[in-house]
Amino acid sequence: QADLVESGGGSVQAGGSLRLSCRASGYTYTSYSMGWFRQAPGKEREGVASISSDGRISYANSVKGRFTISKDNAKITLYLQMNSLKPEDAAMYYCAADPYGLGTLDPGDFAYWGQGTQVTVSS
Repeated sequence: QADLVESGGGSVQAGGSLRLSCRASGYTYTSYSMGWFRQAPGKEREGVASISSDGRISYANSVKGRFTISKDNAKITLYLQMNSLKPEDAAMYYCAADPYGLGTLDPGDFAYWGQGTQVTVSS
């Protein structure tokens, strides 16, 4: 059982930055892929960024060049640096873990989820 706890959400103005963190425990962290997902009201959950077990990184087209995913294996923590935030980035952001290490952006591939952290972006 993987436990994931997100933090770092908040309210920013358009153009601002936030860094989300996800502290993981309860599983072999390095053998899983990790990802960030988001869900806005009335919309489906979508993949934002992921890191596969072998370090391959994927980004959604909508965040490429603005968001950076990284992980600190020593701290067992996943990060999402979000720059140049836009109002359309506002959503609940979730950290997730995939025990098969595929590193996709498909929420269906991820078995373990955190509770989420809210990001609000005002124009």
